[in-house]
Amino acid sequence: MTTVADVVGVMQQLAPTELAESWDNVGLLIGDRTARVERALTCLTVTPDVVAEAIEAQASLLVSHHPLPFDPLRSITADTTVGRMLLDLIRHEIAVYSAHTAFDSARAGINQHLAIGLDLQQIAPLTPSADDPEVGAGRFGDVSEGLTLRELAQRAKAFLGLDSARIVGPEDAAVSRVAVACGSGGSLLGAAVSAGCNGFVTGEATFHSCLSAAAADVGLVLLGHFASERFAMESLADYLGDQLAGIKVQPSRRDSDPFQRV
Repeated sequence: MTTVADVVGVMQQLAPTELAESWDNVGLLIGDRTARVERALTCLTVTPDVVAEAIEAQASLLVSHHPLPFDPLRSITADTTVGRMLLDLIRHEIAVYSAHTAFDSARAGINQHLAIGLDLQQIAPLTPSADDPEVGAGRFGDVSEGLTLRELAQRAKAFLGLDSARIVGPEDAAVSRVAVACGSGGSLLGAAVSAGCNGFVTGEATFHSCLSAAAADVGLVLLGHFASERFAMESLADYLGDQLAGIKVQPSRRDSDPFQRV
């Protein structure tokens, strides 16, 4: 019998909660550690659609990237979307485990997989942990052959199966060292510059971070927050299914990007 505690143990090995940023809310956020788990879903974000899917699938666990709840709550009522989701999850005895920045920074976490998918060489964290130089926020590495910013964007699109991506900088600019930060990675621009990067692949960045990158001659590839992280929820489902006996794990099919192109 697989329990919530068993899944927590596997997630702790994959993405220890000590790696999470101080502002984050990670770990087992809802649920009973002794509860049995036969079906689980992975998702990027817990939304009403994902909660409904979990209920319909009779899942007893959601392994999400983004935490729910994220901010402290003074009350849990059906008057708010978050409150309704929490009440539904608790009513149907569905536990929630969120890894977020711990999984971003882990040795085999999202940023590592993104860097590998871009075929970077000599991959290392942008801001390594003092305790372990192989873990930490972001990643950077060198390209094995000369690339332009446009070619870097095409490589990222091919890896993630995207139709489009946005760039900041001349599309024919040479790129030799690339930083990677899934999600909202603009805050790591300074670390990328310090590491000697002239390319930076991330999910999204603020307008002013884009201006700063252009001023520093760092070409940006903006994949979208959802696209830069969602791919890892697919592989995470496979990983958990392989590590845990007697449990069916599948990625949510209602986990979706809120942005649509028209």
